[in-house]
Amino acid sequence: MVSKPHGDKLVRKIAARKTRERILSEKDEFPKLTVSTAVAIDAENIAHGIYSPLTGFMRSYELSSVLEHMRLPNDLPWTIPIVLDAPEDSVNFDEGDAVLLFHGGEVIARMYVDEIYRFDKKEFSEKVFRTSSEEHPGVRKVINMGEYLVGGEIELLNEVENPFAAYTLRPVETRVLFKERGWNTIVAFQTRNVPHMGHEYVQKAALTFVDGLFINPVIGKKKKGDYKDDVILRCYEVLFRNYYPTNASVLATVRYEMKYAGPREAVHHAIMRKNFGCTHFIVGRDHAGVGNFYKPYEAQEIFEEFPDLGIVPMFFREFFFCKKCGSIVNEKVCPHPKEYREYFSGTKIREMITRGEKVPPHFMREEVYDALKSFDDPFVGEDE
Repeated sequence: MVSKPHGDKLVRKIAARKTRERILSEKDEFPKLTVSTAVAIDAENIAHGIYSPLTGFMRSYELSSVLEHMRLPNDLPWTIPIVLDAPEDSVNFDEGDAVLLFHGGEVIARMYVDEIYRFDKKEFSEKVFRTSSEEHPGVRKVINMGEYLVGGEIELLNEVENPFAAYTLRPVETRVLFKERGWNTIVAFQTRNVPHMGHEYVQKAALTFVDGLFINPVIGKKKKGDYKDDVILRCYEVLFRNYYPTNASVLATVRYEMKYAGPREAVHHAIMRKNFGCTHFIVGRDHAGVGNFYKPYEAQEIFEEFPDLGIVPMFFREFFFCKKCGSIVNEKVCPHPKEYREYFSGTKIREMITRGEKVPPHFMREEVYDALKSFDDPFVGEDE
């Protein structure tokens, strides 16, 4: 059956209508803190239970436990810090205060401040990303964070404008949807890429073992060279329309800023999909990786440390097209030497698209390629 939420209870931290109206009418009476888009989205993910069991941003003892042990203080697996940072000159409130969080000039949430504390950015980076090199996009983000972290529970009042609202489903909605479809086992696929044939092969291979497939593209800030959100979504729309069974697959986006934390983030992604109701989670080669900071299968190996995760990881080795077999295979089932193999390289596909070359059909569906080419510039520029 649909998985239990992480920690057994799906968090809902959304203010009731009357409470929201009262707070907004009194907003000038509260201390204010302006937050980044990433923090505003994290607040939404907390409020809608995507980060269950978190009910707010981490206090120092929670952060310390996650950094040191990859678990919350109650021993529940948790690998990525969910924190609210603030520059020193913006902390015009005290512990114990109720503060309004603003984004884009609008009130996003009310926060009950339990703790205001400093943190070690180098330690944070080395624990989460296994490096303090500024070549890592996650490390660069940490370096640019404010000097203080603010911990405490939140209550959502408004949401950041969502251009993909029609494709956005919350855990309370996906759980109902899965039950209505009679799915007892659901496999999730996390993606920040346009789908190629290797992705499709992995997704459909996983689907043969479960009742339903949940494709969950990440919408949000990405690094330079990644595909833009609308490009990813349109390409998946085309793929679903032409090649996926409607009674066994669902496409829905999740708003989230990639951390590129490799193994730790793979576990975090699995927890998020567990909260959506999924029972299985696909972990491929170099999941949530960047550059050469992680070994190809580290993101699979880390799951050995979490037998109590509550969602089943499905591991896939690297697939390739074998010209001798005439199909997509992997080294376990293909006996032919490497000269027959064409590997699915995201970098290679990007280079072909940039040069205006046609991506061969054994790499990418023609319909997907046509959708991709309908964009003048499908790639993210400077870390957008």
